[in-house]
Amino acid sequence: MFKTVEIFPSEREKLFERLADRLETAYNLSRKVVSFQANKEEPIYRWFKYKEGFSSALVKYFLTEYSPKVGKVLDPFAGVGTTLFAGQELGWESFGIELLPVGTFVMQTRQALNKIDVEKLMLISKKMWLEIPLCKISESYINHISITKDAFSDETEEYLNKYLKFCSQQEDKYIQTILRFAAFSVLEEISYTRKDGQYLRWDFRSKRELSGKPFDKGKILSFEEAVKSKISQIIQDLNPNKSISLFEQLEQSITDKKPVNIIEGSCLEQLPKLENDTFDFIITSPPYCNRYDYTRTYALELVYLGYDNDQIRNLRQTMLSCTVENKEKIEYLEKFYTSINQKKAFEKVIEVYNNSSAMSEVNGILDELNKLGKLNNNNIARMVKNYFLELCFVIYEMARVTKSGGYCVMVNDNVRYGGEEIPVDLILSEFAENFNFNINKIFVLPKGKGNSSQQMGNYGRTEVRKCVYLWQKN
Repeated sequence: MFKTVEIFPSEREKLFERLADRLETAYNLSRKVVSFQANKEEPIYRWFKYKEGFSSALVKYFLTEYSPKVGKVLDPFAGVGTTLFAGQELGWESFGIELLPVGTFVMQTRQALNKIDVEKLMLISKKMWLEIPLCKISESYINHISITKDAFSDETEEYLNKYLKFCSQQEDKYIQTILRFAAFSVLEEISYTRKDGQYLRWDFRSKRELSGKPFDKGKILSFEEAVKSKISQIIQDLNPNKSISLFEQLEQSITDKKPVNIIEGSCLEQLPKLENDTFDFIITSPPYCNRYDYTRTYALELVYLGYDNDQIRNLRQTMLSCTVENKEKIEYLEKFYTSINQKKAFEKVIEVYNNSSAMSEVNGILDELNKLGKLNNNNIARMVKNYFLELCFVIYEMARVTKSGGYCVMVNDNVRYGGEEIPVDLILSEFAENFNFNINKIFVLPKGKGNSSQQMGNYGRTEVRKCVYLWQKN
């Protein structure tokens, strides 16, 4: 006689069953719209390639579809300001928190564009190439760290330092910002490197000793050639001699232009400082739980902006835990919340996190896979645990600062480690429910994201959900 074995659903399956009716395939939200790709026709995104973000079209869709009137919009992970400036175009007062200096510099450049004297920029751009070679350099403006050393030829390195010296001599701070931005946006083109995932891939012509098959990135532009072309492109888009410039079109579409407010720092520290019930809408996309290290991808840009090795290492640790190098922030967060007299809020967040059965299951499974040596890095379990814990704090704060009836839109991808899918969309939405958000919809993109080649080899080709969550404050 056979014994009947009952197979109970996992905690993740139970959560899926409970929230299944909120999942909706969104055929109008293509990967292009939910990524940077739809931004390629907009000037600032043509000037500087920033792939970590969503499109202006996505922001405008949600703001117009779900809000009958303009108000205040917030992005706690502002990036290069897509939410902020798209919101501004529609008449919203925009606020953004951003830790990565790359993003804040691009946003500051966008603000400078509104005050730039294009005729003056044109005049300076014509004569500067005679003046730059004459600049005397007493100290280097570019101080490399180990992962950027020898990224440029000696000639390019010298020209770059002289160029920055020339920029520092410009009295017009808006002109200075645009000129600095022009070189900032071509660093990859003039270097021996190419962004490849979260690392820099090195051309065989560099001074570095490289292993493996030689990599040829193709033509490497000279400094003058690259920057001249970039400034020309910027002037062309800003040119007042056109019948109507791209930026004038934007200006005319705004009846009541509100300011863009940039808050520099970590949202873990800055969100708690904002007042309750302040924002009508939040649109954001946190770093994904995918081990992507922004400080390595944008190492050249950070060095260009003057950041040294210690500052970049501290920056990496301050960012949301999405890399295997991130250490736990729990003790810091407890001290921080205690210092602002919000110990009860801290305890509430910890309670919500610990009460999530699906989260506990994920942590337990990853710990077990770690013991069995089935994770390709033994810090993955720690990273995942802390990623969700830190986002639990962020979601608590987002709910607190959102007005009753206001919305929060979040873009994120599910992930898989050791063959186990982690339902980021469901777990974060469960957190949101506990903080007085109603889960209106979890919009699922028609095409998901494939797992890595390494995981495909071990576990087969499967897709994980790419989603846009829509939560509404009760």
